[in-house]
This record gives sequence, structure tokens and C-alpha cells, in this order.
Amino acid sequence: MVTVKKITLWRCEVENRSGTLAQTLKPLADAGASLQVVMAYRFPGEPTRGAIEVSPVSGKKSQTAAKTAGLDRSSIPTLLVMGDDRPGIGSEIAEAIAGAGINVSFMVVQVVGRRYSAVYGFETEEEAQLATKLIKKVSKPRRR
Repeated sequence: MVTVKKITLWRCEVENRSGTLAQTLKPLADAGASLQVVMAYRFPGEPTRGAIEVSPVSGKKSQTAAKTAGLDRSSIPTLLVMGDDRPGIGSEIAEAIAGAGINVSFMVVQVVGRRYSAVYGFETEEEAQLATKLIKKVSKPRRR
């Protein structure tokens, strides 16, 4: 079983220094936001700059908190994929997306136990829509 869901990342560019992530997440925690995705990274070649991205930010209170923290809606078409892990699934998804001529802007994947969770970013909404179909197709359980 796999789910593919379009999500909106909330994003901000930040100074790469100790405490910035905690400072950014605190207003969201105080507002009761329950985040599924948190990504923080330094920009390659720029040791003083980075970005923080989170999702979901839903409800007026959480959205106000996100804006207070400096976060804003990202325009990057993004998918959250969750499902049962099996050997080779990542490769199969990558091959299907590449075979359709789609370039992945970014990807973060984690496997915990027998489940995986992945976040994919794309250049266009059309690419994200096509990738959704491809991911669902190759992620179907195999018949024995």
C-alpha cells in the first residue's frame, strides 16, 4: 500500500548558525502544529546560508506561527509518498520518473522498520502529477 499526496512546503532561508532551527520550530510547536516533514540544510558552497522547510502548516494559528518564524509557502511542487518498504522500490521509482523525462529537484527518503516515507520536489505541477501516477504504478504490491 502506498499513498502519494501533494503537499505544500513552508520554507525560509536562514543564517546557518546554532539555534536557528530551534528558533524557527518553536512558534509552530507553541501553536500546536504537528509536522510530518522537517528539512534543514546548509547551501552547498555557502557556509553561512541555509534553508528550513516544513509541512504541513494548516489552520490559521499554525499559519500565523509559521509566518512569525519567517516561513512562507513554497511554490515548489512537492509530493509526500508513504508506503511499505521492499528491496528495490526506490530504484524502481527513480527509473520510472527518469523514463518519463522528469528531473527530480530534490528528494529525501527514510525507511523506518517496514515503512518508507519520501518527499519529492519537481520543477512543474505537470511533472508532479505525472510522477504521482508513475509512483503509484510501480509501488503496487507484486503478485507472488
